[in-house]
Amino acid sequence: MNLHEYQSKKLFSDHGIPVLEGNIASSPDEAKSSAEKLKGDIWVVKAQVHAGGRGKAGGVKIARSIAEVHEMASEMLGTNLITKQTDEKGLPVNQVYIESGTSIQSEYYLSLLVDRTKESWTYIASIEGGVDIEAVAEESPEKIINYTIDPLKGLELSSLKQMADRMGFTDDVHSQFVSITKKMFEIAKEKDANLIEVNPLILDDHNQLIALDAKISIESNALFRQEELLSFKDNSQENKLEVKASEHDLSYVSLDGNIACMVNGAGLAMATMDLIKLHGGEPANFLDVGGGATTDRVKMAIDIIMENPNVDAILINIFGGIVRCDVIAQGITEAVKSTAIDIPIVVRLQGTNVELGTRILEESGMKIISASDLTDAAIKVVSSVKEAVQ
Repeated sequence: MNLHEYQSKKLFSDHGIPVLEGNIASSPDEAKSSAEKLKGDIWVVKAQVHAGGRGKAGGVKIARSIAEVHEMASEMLGTNLITKQTDEKGLPVNQVYIESGTSIQSEYYLSLLVDRTKESWTYIASIEGGVDIEAVAEESPEKIINYTIDPLKGLELSSLKQMADRMGFTDDVHSQFVSITKKMFEIAKEKDANLIEVNPLILDDHNQLIALDAKISIESNALFRQEELLSFKDNSQENKLEVKASEHDLSYVSLDGNIACMVNGAGLAMATMDLIKLHGGEPANFLDVGGGATTDRVKMAIDIIMENPNVDAILINIFGGIVRCDVIAQGITEAVKSTAIDIPIVVRLQGTNVELGTRILEESGMKIISASDLTDAAIKVVSSVKEAVQ
């Protein structure tokens, strides 16, 4: 679960990481009022969306008057911001963050993330901030500093100090950097964050390190113990079908293809998508109905699939272990009858009560294409889409 910048900075501030003064606004008038409460004569208006690259996309602007703050907020609010990290539709700007301006002496990059290849936390830092860290890693890898925490030893202050040395920090700035990195780890452990990023971390004219931007991502599987953070969730920034699926305990991820998949089991779902690709098709989604699927859940899964206007065919691949094939078949028939589906449906059933499930589908009178195995199912669903196009 991603947090907005203003939410991330609230956690930073609560844990003692320096940030600039700022206020959130949902209207141009609120933005104007927020600016009036802040000190100084320069303000920054920032669109609050769950995507990077806001500055280059016009989502971060500097205002030199209260009137400009109002004007910029008016231009941003109610629009969709398209960045390199969004699709062509972009993400809705429902709020803007009004922040005090500040002097900038230098910009740096700093993050803490769960490095799954090393199975531990890893700090990444660079003397080049405010730019894409991926570009820095590719063009100037020598400017990237890494420190992976040894799970047996825990966080070592000596390693944080070595990072500060390599960043070129001395005296008080050196101590500030060590303090900030230490507090980032405290947030990560306390809030189950799998990513904390500051880009840029700036040094102002008073030699103070400040988190000018902030991005925090919370591990979704740990939200059951982070109930206070659930109020931070902004569904407007999420795919609406993914949100709907999560509300019904379905694992769903939207993709760009036109062949929808409904499978029980994450591994089987991945294999199903791979075979669709192998035989020339494009998956429209990942959808795992789980081992304890009921008729209602299956029906809901198909309803969600059909809300995607790009879907031209459906492949249902069920291996009945815990879940029974007759339950799946009943859900399929009810869903098709209630939504009047007129696109090809290829079904492969194996496992518990497969004979009964097959009979339910056969006696339903629906035009369902049966498949003997997964490869057969993939070939048939891809062929059905190509025939429909022709």
